[in-house]
Amino acid sequence: MNAIGAIQRYRRGAGWAALALALALLAGCGARVELLGAAPENEANEVLAALLEAGIAAQKQSGKAGYAVSVPAEAVARSLEILRASGLPREQFDGMGRIFRKEGLVSSPLEERARYIYALSQELADTLSQIDGVLSARVHVVLPERGAVGEPATPSTAGVFLKYRDGQSLDALVPEIRKLVTHAIPGLAEDRVSVALVVAQPVQAAPVPVAWRRVLGVQVADGSVLRFSLLLLLLPVLCLIVAGATLYAWRTRWSRGERRGGAGAGATEGAGHD
Repeated sequence: MNAIGAIQRYRRGAGWAALALALALLAGCGARVELLGAAPENEANEVLAALLEAGIAAQKQSGKAGYAVSVPAEAVARSLEILRASGLPREQFDGMGRIFRKEGLVSSPLEERARYIYALSQELADTLSQIDGVLSARVHVVLPERGAVGEPATPSTAGVFLKYRDGQSLDALVPEIRKLVTHAIPGLAEDRVSVALVVAQPVQAAPVPVAWRRVLGVQVADGSVLRFSLLLLLLPVLCLIVAGATLYAWRTRWSRGERRGGAGAGATEGAGHD
């Protein structure tokens, strides 16, 4: 009985060790790096779609502050290149309410004018960035300066820069863009609005290069070294569990055989006495 109890205790200890190693194996299956955190779901979805389309094994996780997107550690550089070329994450523009929020100090006329020009630029850039295919939008506004008495004022002008996705054309929208900017800026004529369209360079969906290491003479991918090492540690434990189970089964069968043999001998001896 002592031997059987020792075997059972051994099996329980080996089982807990195997469970701990298995949990560590699951927790360490490839390091990941968070590229985006605490973002709105639509922004996280855009980033996730761009990375998956380029062949990156990106994942989205939800949290209390928002959504996060992570990628394998070896794919960080490639992922950043893809996001930069895709204009992601999208720029957050300042609206009129934020720029002109009430503050303790009284602004000078020059500061108020600068704020107003900046607010116009931000509002227009935000609107233009909503056009399908636009990756980045900039609007530069110049309002007329008051000249001397009798001198004509400098006319308002505006410059629009749009970077758009390859495969889409915005040429047909240029007149509408000019009209939109003209109606948003007081004193601006349509012929004083210049629009520059630049196509983004496409990102080739090249596979992520894999770095290799040698572990105990075996060539293993860099991201799988921890997993392989844990498997090497787990294998002896599994072998010990199998050996212990086999020994326990053999011991149980042997004990049952002895009990049967003793019972049979006792019965034969009793019959002889009769």
